[in-house]
Formats: sequence, structure tokens, C-alpha cells
Amino acid sequence: MVEATTDVEILRPSVAANGNRTLIYDVVNRGSKRLFGYFNDAPGSNDLVKAADAGTGFLMNRGSLVVWSGWQGDLAAGGGRLVLTVPVVTQVSGLAREEFIFDHMQNPASATLSYPAANLDPAHAKLYVRQREGDVRSAPAGLSLKFEGPNKVSITRPAGFDGGAIYDLVYEAKDPRVMGLGFAATRDLISFLRHGPADAAGAPNVLAGRIDRAIAFGQSQSGRYLHDFLYLGFNSDEAGRVVFEGLMPHLAGGKKTFTNFRFSQPGRSAYQHADTLYPGAEFPFSYPVTTDALTGKTDGMLARCLAAGTCPKIVKTDTELEFYQGRASLVATDTKGNPLIMPENVRLFLLSNLQHAAPMNAKSSLTSTCTYPSNPLYAGPPLRALLVALDAWIANGTLPPTSRYPSRADATLAEPNAAAVGFPGIPGVTYPARINQAAVVDDKVMPPVRGAAYPAFVPKTDADGRDLAGLRLPNLEAPIATHTGWNLRKAGFGEGELCDNTGSMLPFAKTQDERQKSGDPRLSVAERYSNPGDRIAAIERAATKLVMERLLLEEDVKGFLQPTN
Repeated sequence: MVEATTDVEILRPSVAANGNRTLIYDVVNRGSKRLFGYFNDAPGSNDLVKAADAGTGFLMNRGSLVVWSGWQGDLAAGGGRLVLTVPVVTQVSGLAREEFIFDHMQNPASATLSYPAANLDPAHAKLYVRQREGDVRSAPAGLSLKFEGPNKVSITRPAGFDGGAIYDLVYEAKDPRVMGLGFAATRDLISFLRHGPADAAGAPNVLAGRIDRAIAFGQSQSGRYLHDFLYLGFNSDEAGRVVFEGLMPHLAGGKKTFTNFRFSQPGRSAYQHADTLYPGAEFPFSYPVTTDALTGKTDGMLARCLAAGTCPKIVKTDTELEFYQGRASLVATDTKGNPLIMPENVRLFLLSNLQHAAPMNAKSSLTSTCTYPSNPLYAGPPLRALLVALDAWIANGTLPPTSRYPSRADATLAEPNAAAVGFPGIPGVTYPARINQAAVVDDKVMPPVRGAAYPAFVPKTDADGRDLAGLRLPNLEAPIATHTGWNLRKAGFGEGELCDNTGSMLPFAKTQDERQKSGDPRLSVAERYSNPGDRIAAIERAATKLVMERLLLEEDVKGFLQPTN
């Protein structure tokens, strides 16, 4: 009774016999492709018109079929983005909330609304400000609002708040979109490509007879989309068949998306200092079916596929950032903080000490809002190995490597404070005072009200700040710096709050004398590596071990042996 239209792109071997009969579906992130940036070491591109856009060609060399399609119904076309067009429900209005962090001091500040305002009289809207997420919302003198049109507002900012302050606008919105159709669009497209000979107009299915199995990869927002896709039951097509045999949600933590709601905003994601109370980060946080100690609900991300017999094999990867910003400890614990045992079809991996994302060949640098230099560690090599393992698990039953994720059972998850974590006292570095802690939220009122909190933990570290649990990149086994998933906002931008998706790289002192003068407890580079080849030899040993454990491909070893690592 409703209809949606999505962009679709397909990349297939020109010679069908060269295919490996595995379809890889790249869930686009805000309409943009992400797959090649991780698996092919390619530069970011949506157009894929130049040979360089293929990067190393890893996926093509394996004979994979690659499919992209739009799923987010509130994106504008352009820039090569894949978009979904969904129905707009006219003559419907209701309260909606916008949260703005401007990260500048322009006054007044302009902002775009997610939905048009039904009433342009500011008296029918409520505007609040607070400096920090935990502060009480207020409407001080000097704070005011003007609608510049149905889709744009101008906010006059009061004194006493810096560029990182949080502004909440509650207003009467209209014309919601049927955003949840994005899940059906993905389900129906993949089902057609796997089983349909031709479409309704008679156009042949270009992949007919070429697919034995399908794997979906999603990064960050699109990884959280995969959590929703699974949780809402869309891994069963309309004939009851499995849509994806494998899922790879990357950087999703314990969160889902704000998509299948009226006046939804799929671009939102709950962080410690932003969007904390939006839907999409509530129970269930993990895959097994459990009972929530705070609400009494019994549920799990696997609940619907278990009932339908359509559960996929799952290889989930998170970085350290997801434990600070993404509520990832609730993937590994129940809502009382007790350790959870994953079902046999689930493997969990922490990519130790990585920030949310960094491209290949990234360099550590200062950003405009964060205190410490960024973390350049890159997730591509372990993701490639895990994709190969997942494909073999599906194709012939070869079990993948066992999970490497911190747990309360082995004391590798700790309370989020420096003493419990064991984080070193690095001169000039402050450990976070707060992390993104999930809570029961009453969203029947506007703005929502935060209730009882769930337990929250982060990975325990050694004296160098390295996570005790997880999959460590080879260069972390012979470090020259402490790498963290977290960073802090600097003065003028909500000082001391977690700095969004950015991590930190905190170099060791070069010599013992330099270390002792600064009071740094970490051994210097010279103390660790007496001879020129010591570090490279240690990295090579670590890489060889990961290859034996099927957590790194042989072809990726050489990339870690470059002097810049």
C-alpha cells in the first residue's frame, strides 16, 4: 500500500565463472559507500569511475559481487550518494526535537530543521540551553529563537555558554516520512537479486543464478542499521527465506538507529555529549534474549530471527571508542553488569586501542575541538581477515577465530576510572571524567527525561595504556605511543567532555632522561628498542602470530613493516 524508490549500484565480475558466489552488501553511511575504504584500502569515493577508486582490488580479486542501495529516507541526492525516496505523510503534525551543538561562537547561529515547522510563531516552540549533557536545561535571558522559514531557525545565544553548549529545540513539526521503509527496501532488493529471475517490468535480474550466500557490512551508522535490520525481523524475506547469511556490524557498539519512528532522524547517534536521549540506544543492547533489570522487558537482537529460524552468522567488531561512546560494554554484560555468553552464531572482536575510524595512511593531528592529537590506527587489515573467516564459516562450516572482546568474567572490563582501568598517569593527559552511560529514558515527554542508569564498563589496560583484551594490531605489540579510543573536548568547546569519534595518540618520550624529567611512567623509545631492528622484528613476530590465528592475512604483513608505523 506504500511505495519507496531506492538507488541501486551493482559491481560484478565481467566473467561469471570468476565469481566466488558471495554477495557483499555495503550498507551506505549517510548515503556514502564505505566498503572499499576498509577492504580495498581505497580513497573515499562514491563514483568509482577511476582505476584508483578500486584501491588494491581485494574484493574484486576474490570474485565478490558488491551491491549498494539507499536506505535513509531523509537525504538529498548529490555527491554520488545513494538515496531512498519514501512517502511523506501530509496533514500530520506533532512534537519533534532538534539538538544543536554549533562548535563555534557565531551569534546568532543558524540551523536546519529535520522536518518543516507547522507553526512559525516562536511562542509555540521551546528552546533550552545547557553547557554539559548532565546539566539542567534552562532558558536564560538572551536566549531566543526565530524561524527563518519552515526549515530553518536562527538562535540568539546567551552569555555564559561556549561553542560546545547544547541547544534543545522542541517544536511542532509536520510531514513525517515513512522512514522504516528503508529496512524493507534492503530486504526486498537482496531477496530479488538472490531469487528473482526478472522484475515486474520483465527486466532480467543481472545476478540471477550467481549468488550462494550474502553478507552485509555496515560501519558506524550503517552498522547500527544492521542491528535494527536484525532486531526488527527483516532478515526474513516475504517468503520466509534468509536474506543475509552473515552480518558484519562494525563500530555499532550497543546501539541501533533512530529510524523506525515518527519524525525519525537516522543521522542521530547517542554520545556522551551529543544526542544522548534520542531513541536508538535503548534495551536490548546485545544479541542473546535477556530480561532488562530496570524495565522488566525480555528481548534481544536475535529474538525475531530465532523465532523465524533465519538468524545469520555475525562477526561484530568495535573499537575502544565504542566502549566510551557507544555503550559497548552492554554487548558483553546483562543489565546488572554480569557477563553474557554469546550464542554460537556470534563472534565479538574489540580492535584494541583504535578510535572510531581512521583512513589508511592517516597521520596523527590536532583537530579544531579536541585536546589531544588524533589516533591514526587503521582497521582495514583485521577486517579483511575476519571477512574471509566469515565467508568460510558460511560456505563450508569452518569455524572462525574465537571472540576477542573484554568481559567481566576475566576482569578485562573495568569501572570507567583511571585507577580501575590501570591507565598510566601520563603528564599533561587527563583521563575522562564521564563516558556515554545508557539509561532508561522517558521519551513520552518533550524534552525526554533521563531515568535510572545501566552499568557501564570500559576495557582494562596495561601500564602503556594498551587494552588487555581484544585484537591488537602488530604495531601495538611494539608501541611507540599510547593510543586511545577517546579524546577530550578542549577549552571553548565543552572542555573535558568526550570529543565525539576522535581518539588520541600520546607519544612515548624518546630517551630515559626526557622521560624522567617529565615524570612519564612509560618507558622511553630508547629504553624499549636498544637496536635499530628491534621494533620491526617484534612487529613481524606479532603479525606472523596473527596470521596463524587467522586474524590477519599474509598479504597484509608487509604493510606493518614500514618505518612509519
